[in-house]
Amino acid sequence: MNYLIKNADAIANQPGATDIRIQDGIITEIGHELAANPNEQQLDAKQTVIYPGFINTHHHLAQSALKGIPAGLNQGLGEWLASVPYTYWPHFTPELMYDAALIGLSEQLRSGVTTCADHHYLYHANTTPELEDAVWQAAEDLGIRLVLCRGGATVQGTHKGMLKNNIQPESIDQALTRIDNSRSLYHQNHCNAMRRIVVAPTTIVHSCTADDLKAYAAYARSHQLKLHSHLLEVDFDEIQAQKKYGMSAVEYAASVDWLGEDVWFAHIVQAKEQDIKMLGDSKTGIAHCPTSNCRLGSGIAPVKAMQEAGMTVSIGVDGSASSESGSMIQEVNLSWLIHRTQQGASATTLEECLIWSSENGAKILGLDSVGTIEVGKAADLVLYDLNHYRYYGMHDNLHSPILGGEPISIKASFVNGLKVVENGQVVNLDEEALHQRILGNLNKLKHKALS
Repeated sequence: MNYLIKNADAIANQPGATDIRIQDGIITEIGHELAANPNEQQLDAKQTVIYPGFINTHHHLAQSALKGIPAGLNQGLGEWLASVPYTYWPHFTPELMYDAALIGLSEQLRSGVTTCADHHYLYHANTTPELEDAVWQAAEDLGIRLVLCRGGATVQGTHKGMLKNNIQPESIDQALTRIDNSRSLYHQNHCNAMRRIVVAPTTIVHSCTADDLKAYAAYARSHQLKLHSHLLEVDFDEIQAQKKYGMSAVEYAASVDWLGEDVWFAHIVQAKEQDIKMLGDSKTGIAHCPTSNCRLGSGIAPVKAMQEAGMTVSIGVDGSASSESGSMIQEVNLSWLIHRTQQGASATTLEECLIWSSENGAKILGLDSVGTIEVGKAADLVLYDLNHYRYYGMHDNLHSPILGGEPISIKASFVNGLKVVENGQVVNLDEEALHQRILGNLNKLKHKALS
């Protein structure tokens, strides 16, 4: 369907514009008092501001079924991994995975996301492909862009979660064969892709051998795929890298071909000055996940120094077992606030946080058709409803969604020109049916995991 969106109070990076025309999924005109064409639906955007869709560069959709597990509420990362995701995920069924993905994706859609990069690591020696298929299906059913960062491990190594739960890893040959099958089935290589595959072992320090990491990198680059993993979320990565390899974690990443413009890491909280220089010189990117880093007591990633060093900073929600809100607007709001506690009131601006959460995310994922509102770009747009008590008394309409944080209200959201959220509701989601299914499936999961 073609749309003419009219009368917005403000449009990000389009001063003075109030109207946007969408034809065949593409933004074809931006202006003021645009005249309607035949065969297009008009949408009155009065009392809204329009942003490009947020691009979430690090998530764990499976964790949407693992929120607030009591055993992990007061644990740091290593113990939490053992108590929560690695205790429960070996018992996931495809049906539970599908519903967890629906929950996580719908939470993101409601918070302004139009592209999700899911770091999916539910793989072990005997994993069935249906678990991954369920994630792809959920994204297709809701109409959101999905970048599946294909995780997993080839060794138990020093990973506390795998060791405690005796999870048997894949071999590197098995992992690469499975990734190649997924690439053949799902990966789209064009700039306006709705589906992408990324090579993403769970953690480069603990989950793989050096030779396996080099094999992953060689495979990815031979097929023009991006690379992603966790790094330096806590200082255990640095301790183990020094102990096992006699070098820093970032030096180790460089030694196994895991730095570069086609690589981004989640967290990087514990990076030192020399690490930031190496990461910046190589143009490696970061998915900044402040809520999860607060929740697990990991610290605050030095993203301002990283940006100054040449790194591309993006924002990720992380999994809902360690960031239970599942909201991207919360992450953007906290990204704006948290660095001011360390560096003063001018440390971060609203404008750069919007760039981190949209334009930079698109750059990291290699999605050239999204991330900004421009003629010729895909119509991934979010209309935030300012007729909401959260914004009463607000003087800055354009930045109100970031300033106010949650709760927000979305009048409409589009992915590739298709409406996916309308008046706060995800268009293609039966919430009541999902709620009833998840209640039953969670009872089964608890019984299996804890028996």
